[in-house]
Amino acid sequence: MTAFAVRHGGSRQLAGTGTLLRFALRRDRLMIPVWIAVDALMVLSMPGTLEGLYGTPAERADLVRQMAANSSLRAMVGPVFGDSLGALTAWRVGIYAGALAAVMSLLVVVRHTRDEEESGRQELVASGAVGRRASLTAALLAAAVANAVLALLVTVGLAGQGAAGALALGLGIAGVGMVFATMAAIVAQLTESARLARGLTAAVLGTAFVLRAAGDSGTHDGSSVLTWLSPLGWLENLRPYAGERWWVLALLSGAVVLQGAVAYALAGRRDLGMSFLPTRPGPASGRLGTTSALAWRLQRGGVLGWSIGFFLAGVVYGGMTEGAADLVGDNANARRIIERMGGQSGLTDAFLASMIGMLGLVAALWIVASVLRLHGEETSGRAEPVLANAVGRLRWAAGHLVIAFGGAAWIMLLAGLGFAVGYGRQVGPVLAACLVQLPAVWVVGGVAVLLHGVLPRAAVAAWGLAGAVLLIGWIGPALDVPRAVLDVSPFGHLPKLPGGSMEWGPVAVLTGVAGLLVAGGLAGLRRRDMST
Repeated sequence: MTAFAVRHGGSRQLAGTGTLLRFALRRDRLMIPVWIAVDALMVLSMPGTLEGLYGTPAERADLVRQMAANSSLRAMVGPVFGDSLGALTAWRVGIYAGALAAVMSLLVVVRHTRDEEESGRQELVASGAVGRRASLTAALLAAAVANAVLALLVTVGLAGQGAAGALALGLGIAGVGMVFATMAAIVAQLTESARLARGLTAAVLGTAFVLRAAGDSGTHDGSSVLTWLSPLGWLENLRPYAGERWWVLALLSGAVVLQGAVAYALAGRRDLGMSFLPTRPGPASGRLGTTSALAWRLQRGGVLGWSIGFFLAGVVYGGMTEGAADLVGDNANARRIIERMGGQSGLTDAFLASMIGMLGLVAALWIVASVLRLHGEETSGRAEPVLANAVGRLRWAAGHLVIAFGGAAWIMLLAGLGFAVGYGRQVGPVLAACLVQLPAVWVVGGVAVLLHGVLPRAAVAAWGLAGAVLLIGWIGPALDVPRAVLDVSPFGHLPKLPGGSMEWGPVAVLTGVAGLLVAGGLAGLRRRDMST
């Protein structure tokens, strides 16, 4: 990427890159380590978990045979290519670790490119001795540093399972991250909005996951054309710990170089703040005559995307319920993990409860993103013209919060309908189990509102909370962590439905806590100065 930039303007194009890189890493000194820690811990904790679940070679070989015959589970986690602990680790978490690296990378790149232009800070930076492509280079280098650290942790942490496999898995995860970093760099040149850039790149990632899932559901060896159309499919076909295919890294490297070259070419052909796909101007009256209508206009794309995703996830998880129960039914350790996640009312109900709980954890990410849209509107200066009219701060905030909190209820309802379509049974109990996740989701959203209202500079810390909740809920039961640790998350206090008994006390308490957090955040927003 640097060589390409030099050929198109010499060292002047990159002047100030080192300074901007140090500044980017300093700004992300909390966000990047949190993402790396979550991703690395998920990978490194898996060998011990798998050893507890499948402690003998016979049990692991039986798992491989069952996975080859279970298309629904292959669609979820991919095919398994070996029965060693290393191969099973790559199978169980490799795709998800690559997806997390991709999300981290696209957030870093968009934040230090289009976000900077949208806020006006890039114009100030560009007025100094800074090259035309320095900001883009610094953003990509920041993503490269983050992925390199992640690859190093994975390689060192799994070296005991086999150095070659550990290196392949680490490089594959980092390679997927960089593919989506350079993809985000391209999209940032095409769009005027940082929000749209993040959304479009995330949509590409979602498409990659769907293509891989569709391909893997039809073949047991990752050979489907659909699988090879997805960077996540390249990662699984790298086959760490199962006869590594080192040449697959050339696909990842080639995609990074090609996309980086396109991003550099586009960056040199547009004016600062402009884009190749300008935002279409909307009406100034009518449907946008209220703050609620404006908030809906700004967030409707996100609501639609998350709605489709949750419905399809419900269909997939519902369809694999019977197969998953058959897979873990004879394994006492796997049964215990499912029961720790979903209760002890029977394996099928416990599996449903655990999958619904996972979607509840993901819904926490939605509500944080939606609430922090307030923060983005404020820091970009777009909130100021709205508030300059006869619009109070609480009324302005309420439009976004209704979508954030109401949208969480909507996507969980759609997830329940998806489960009803995929599983075809217990429609009422499954819908109730999805909706009972809402108080915990709202608590996470309430923390985001409180941070934005009282400590706006620390508002992004809400992502750290959402990540910690996701980590506790996802990995905690598998590691058999103490109950006190699980109870740190609001999701640890919810009743385990379906199958378990409904407990209204914790639900009421969590709902009340969420209300108090929102009230505190709105009170802080009403009293503090607006930032720009």
